[in-house]
Amino acid sequence: QVQLVESGGGLVQAGDSLRLSCTASRRTFSRYGMGWFRQPPGKEREFVAAISWSGGKTYYADSAKDRFTISRDNAKNTVYLQINSLKPEDTAVYYCAARDSIVVATNGNEYDYWGQGTQVTVSS
Repeated sequence: QVQLVESGGGLVQAGDSLRLSCTASRRTFSRYGMGWFRQPPGKEREFVAAISWSGGKTYYADSAKDRFTISRDNAKNTVYLQINSLKPEDTAVYYCAARDSIVVATNGNEYDYWGQGTQVTVSS
């Protein structure tokens, strides 16, 4: 079992930056592929970014390629999502997820563990 705890969300203004963090409870964190997803109000959950166990491979949704950066620090059991130039349409609950595989996935159904989410609200 892996417990994931997200942090770093909040109320920000358009143009600001945020770094979300997700810390895992397991020492074997380094073997897990990690992903970030978000669910805007009234919409379905969507993929944002994913990173391989080593950090050597990253994948982004088309909407996230320019302003989002996913990274991880296996020594700290933590994965990050840096978001720059925030826009009101980035408003969502952001979730991190862990997949018990070294292979990266972009489909949420392929992840085994989820955090509780952190709210990001961007005002115009």
